[in-house]
Amino acid sequence: MKNKYGRIAIAALFMTVLAGGYLAVSQDGKVSPGELYAPSREPDRILLSWTGDPATTQNVTWRTDASVDSAVAQIAPAGDGPDFTKQARKAPATSEFLEAGLGPAKYHTARFTGLTPKTLYVYRVGDGGAWSEWNQFRTASAEPDPLTFLYVGDAQNDIYSMWSRVIRTGFSDAPRANFILHAGDLVNRGNADAEWGEWFRAAGWINRSIPSLATPGNHEYPRSGGGRTLSMHWRPQFALPENGVAGLEESCYYIDVQGVRIVSLNSNERRTEQGEWLDEVLRDNPNKWTILAFHHPVYSSARGRDNKKLREQWQPVFDKHHVDLVLQGHDHTYARSNLVSGVNAQSGDSGTVYVVSVSGPKMYEVDTNPWMARVAERTQLYQVIRVDGDRLEYEARTARGILYDAFELRKQDGKPNELVNRIPDTPARLDVSG
Repeated sequence: MKNKYGRIAIAALFMTVLAGGYLAVSQDGKVSPGELYAPSREPDRILLSWTGDPATTQNVTWRTDASVDSAVAQIAPAGDGPDFTKQARKAPATSEFLEAGLGPAKYHTARFTGLTPKTLYVYRVGDGGAWSEWNQFRTASAEPDPLTFLYVGDAQNDIYSMWSRVIRTGFSDAPRANFILHAGDLVNRGNADAEWGEWFRAAGWINRSIPSLATPGNHEYPRSGGGRTLSMHWRPQFALPENGVAGLEESCYYIDVQGVRIVSLNSNERRTEQGEWLDEVLRDNPNKWTILAFHHPVYSSARGRDNKKLREQWQPVFDKHHVDLVLQGHDHTYARSNLVSGVNAQSGDSGTVYVVSVSGPKMYEVDTNPWMARVAERTQLYQVIRVDGDRLEYEARTARGILYDAFELRKQDGKPNELVNRIPDTPARLDVSG
């Protein structure tokens, strides 16, 4: 019997439960990316995002193999039992073919419109035969209501292995977040299909329940034809606003959510044009709060880095329009600026706080500077940001959910923002390994 079962064990594939499903593992224990992340008829890589009004619209994108000819989504107001299906309506999807290395695939986008603000909906996607599960999301308010979102820096490396716990812990701290903001370098090789598979697998159903807003990093710009171009995956899998600089659609854009204007700038190219565009976007801004996101920091936190040209191009616009908060990545450290009597301790601008953060495991050394109110090395972090009326509350938490940095911004009529530091009474994490 022992030999019989030994032969069976050697000849058979073992089944391991991973990411809510079963995965075939060969006798040598290795699994190819194709086995893990190849497309099939069943919808995967399902993700919510926006192009229109977050109070009345919602986008959903997903992937299948190329055999799917007619993709569709269904949506209904959520109920407490199964009868919501009687109210489900269809939303047709547009499809785009993409051959990205793990087999021919199609990416599908459905746009739900005419939704009711502050309402919980259920939806599913498929082809009429193979369906996803029913997922839930809540539309935003049409008014400047309290807002919560998660902000994370570079995931980039060992995404499924080491980033997954960060995004999941962040979700557990802010399960009612309105959206998740990714500040670039979501993956290490922008055209690597398997790395995007890791990214989607790490977040799992969180991406199906909370919209994502993303800005591209340099690693979303792999070399192609002698230059660097935006990842072939970016536009098929994100359905983001197209209201930015022409030619930078879905990487340079803005969107208004509950009294906050969120602006994504693409710091990889055409910065001068984006600075001019931003000046126009912020000149006509009815929102109380303005938050910018892009990848390369205005003030670098890593040793040996300084984006002087970017700073000269963009910071005058930030100062002119009194931007409240700038969220960045790239430097694989943590640093957050201070305000002294309402002006930035580094630049003297009016009330802008700059943050650099990292959520993945790739780490650099901090280059400490006087402008930094709080710094960290070798620390994976996520940030929970809450906006309510005249106050913005910010928390940076470690992968274990421990509070590492916190502050509050308070609006003051005719004056720069007041910053109230709420830094925990713990030492800075410098030169640490745990």
